[in-house]
Amino acid sequence: MSGSSRLLDTQNGNGLSQEFLMSPAMLDAVSPTGDRGGMMLGSGMQGEPLTISALRPAPTRLVLVGGLYLARQVALRAMAVGAWVVIATGRPAAWQVLQKAAGNGPDGRPAPLVQIRRLNPVDLPRPSEDAPLLVVHDGGPTPQELFPPRSPWQTTVYVLPYMHPQAGATANAADLVLLQRLPVGQAQLAARVWRLPPPMVHELTTLADDQVVALGRMLWKPLRLVTTAKEQAILGPVRRGD
Repeated sequence: MSGSSRLLDTQNGNGLSQEFLMSPAMLDAVSPTGDRGGMMLGSGMQGEPLTISALRPAPTRLVLVGGLYLARQVALRAMAVGAWVVIATGRPAAWQVLQKAAGNGPDGRPAPLVQIRRLNPVDLPRPSEDAPLLVVHDGGPTPQELFPPRSPWQTTVYVLPYMHPQAGATANAADLVLLQRLPVGQAQLAARVWRLPPPMVHELTTLADDQVVALGRMLWKPLRLVTTAKEQAILGPVRRGD
C-alpha cells in the first residue's frame, strides 16, 4: 500500500492541505474548495475536520468497502471541486442521482461532467489540473483493472460492496482505503489482507452507520461522515449499505 497517510489532511499539521480545513458546521453546501483536489471527508472522533486530497498530480487509487452511499458521496464531492466523473457500473440506475445533480448543458442534454458507462474499457477524458478525473469502478467485490490510473490528476475509485478473498490485490494497491462496518468474517479477512491487530478488527465490526475507518500505510483513522443539507436532498441521510 502506498504512503496514503498523505492523502488524509487533519489539523495536526501532518496534512498537505491545511488551508482547506473547515468545521463540519460551516460546510453547509457542497462547493469548490481552494484546491482542486481537497475534499471534505468527515470529522474525527473528537470533532476535528478531515479532508482528503483525492485528486492530485499523481495517479491515485482509492478503495471503498461498504455501501453505495459512501461511494456516491465521494463522487459528488469530486464533482463539487470540478472533477469529471466517469462511472463504470453494472447498476446504472443507482447512479442516475449524480447525473441529475450535474444538471443539463446549454443544449438541454445531461451535462458531460458525469458519464455513466458499462463495465467495458472505454476512452476516458484526458485529466489535467484544471479538469481532474475521477473514475468510479462499481463492478462488484472482485473488480477487473478496466481503468487503472495511469496519469496525474486521475483517481480510480474501486467500490467493493464487501470484502472478498480475491480482492486482496486491489486492496493492497490502494493509496487509501475507506472501510465501513464489516461483519466478523469479513473483518477477519481484512485482518489477513492488511495484517490488522485484534483491537482494529474488533473496531471494524462495531462502527456506527455514519462511521468510517481511513486505512493506509501507517494510517488508521476512524471518522464520522459529514453530510450537508444539499447532499441529503440528493443522497438521503448518511447510512451504511445501498
